[in-house]
Amino acid sequence: MKSDAVLIVDDEKNIRLTMAEALESLGLEIDTAADGEEAVSKLKAKRFALVLLDIVMPGIGGMDVLADIHKTNPDTRVIIVTAHGSIESAVEALKMGACDFIEKPFVPDKLRELVRRVLDRDRMKAQEAADFASFIELAKRCIWAGKFDAAIEYLRKAIAIEPNRPEGFNLLGAMLEITGSVLEAQKNYRVAVSLDPSYKPAIENLKRTANWHEKNKKNISF
Repeated sequence: MKSDAVLIVDDEKNIRLTMAEALESLGLEIDTAADGEEAVSKLKAKRFALVLLDIVMPGIGGMDVLADIHKTNPDTRVIIVTAHGSIESAVEALKMGACDFIEKPFVPDKLRELVRRVLDRDRMKAQEAADFASFIELAKRCIWAGKFDAAIEYLRKAIAIEPNRPEGFNLLGAMLEITGSVLEAQKNYRVAVSLDPSYKPAIENLKRTANWHEKNKKNISF
């Protein structure tokens, strides 16, 4: 992996240090910011490939920083760092342009894998995709870019390769729901649950769409 610049934004010093130490082995250029104001300042002065961004901070909050990044640095990827149980805020951040999220407390190995995967997404070309994971990653890249039709196409290809995995059907259902095809979305959620009765994202989506309303789209589980 080349030396990409990564900015860690969190008002808790211990979290910043833990993240920096976890990513050290990836050979990344790491910088930190203790609040939203410092993050915005550093983002104006330098280009970062990736920002690890806490949502809840004093002063300028994570959502405001995310909006600023989306406006002034659209090529910078953002991973949202959220407290356990704050999935709704993370999903809202995904809709605003974040590419992924991780919950606190996190396992260092999981953080490293997520960062590696996100940085590799932009290097991946459609013609290079040949397996389930590759098409899922391409679909996620399209999702945070707002290219839902392309995401649906990649998800169908992923499902064709591995039709026994629930993730593809759940993500396809989410895309269909976002684009207004609620009944088709429910069918895919049901398939995901039938493949894995313990697959929580699909279970939550199926329950929620039973009483579907336009405003409920913000609660889609990815």
